[in-house]
Amino acid sequence: MTIFSQPVFSKNALQLNVKKETERITNWIRSTVIQDLRRRGVVVGISGGIDSSVVAALCVKALGSQKVLGILLPEIESSPDSKQLALNLAKSLGIETVTEDITGALKGAGCYQRRDEAIRRIVPQYDQNWKSKITLPGSLLDEQTLNIFYLTVVAPDGKEIIERIPTTEFLQIMAASNFKQRTRMAMLYYHAERKNYAVAGTANKNEHDLGFFVKYGDGGVDFNPIIHLFKSQVYQLAKYLEIPTDIQQRPPTSDTYSAGSTQEEFFFRLPFEVLDLIWFGVENGYPTGEIAQQLNLSEEQVHRVALDIQQKKRTTEYLRLKPLRLNPPN
Repeated sequence: MTIFSQPVFSKNALQLNVKKETERITNWIRSTVIQDLRRRGVVVGISGGIDSSVVAALCVKALGSQKVLGILLPEIESSPDSKQLALNLAKSLGIETVTEDITGALKGAGCYQRRDEAIRRIVPQYDQNWKSKITLPGSLLDEQTLNIFYLTVVAPDGKEIIERIPTTEFLQIMAASNFKQRTRMAMLYYHAERKNYAVAGTANKNEHDLGFFVKYGDGGVDFNPIIHLFKSQVYQLAKYLEIPTDIQQRPPTSDTYSAGSTQEEFFFRLPFEVLDLIWFGVENGYPTGEIAQQLNLSEEQVHRVALDIQQKKRTTEYLRLKPLRLNPPN
């Protein structure tokens, strides 16, 4: 079911009444946290990204700054910009923060060692002084290519080596890297439980529905206030909520890889303002030709993006499943 009702597809199809939507979300947060979850406040992991910033601001509007705790969760490979942007956000919102460096926990779990072991099977000369990231092929608007992941490693002298990742190594790199999200979530729950607070999720529709999250990592939360919003709509709320400009202008990143990797190059493969409109159009049954005409694209490009959305939904369905259970015998 959609909140939109338009006879003709439009570039403005995803435009929100930001004041009304903000009020609707904050009312929901208030009732959910206090009445349903019976918690005294909210913990939000703030990373200097647009989603966590918007969620933190919405929680402050709903509950007041004294009942929102911002947790910074850096590790040795985090961008230094993340911490400063998060602190700037906290100052603008008037919320208390706690910084938990999770590097030690990740080393103890073997996160870096297990990941690097797999990388060295692809690039033997790789060591701890190098940087790495994982990416997909270029924009879906340019050509039809499969979602085949590539490893990019950067030597201390800046030289890059790019190799296609075999399945075994890809799975090990991802499994090891996912320690980061799961460790962060464990730390969020520590602070939530010591204060009798709820953990706020920061996933938007793009991340949740297409599987850009870690199961029982950033996906393991108590409530999700922006999970119904496309990424481009989150930016609309950010502007209305007066999120610091530096955060609004920062390219979205998971801040997982030492070499830095935007969400677009790692997973989504095209700008959110294009992806979101095509997705909305297809989801609501608008003709492909109508979508293409309004966005100055070919029907083939729109069809290509639609197929990619379907594929990502299908292959990541496991992430959205609740734990399966066997029913009692008759």
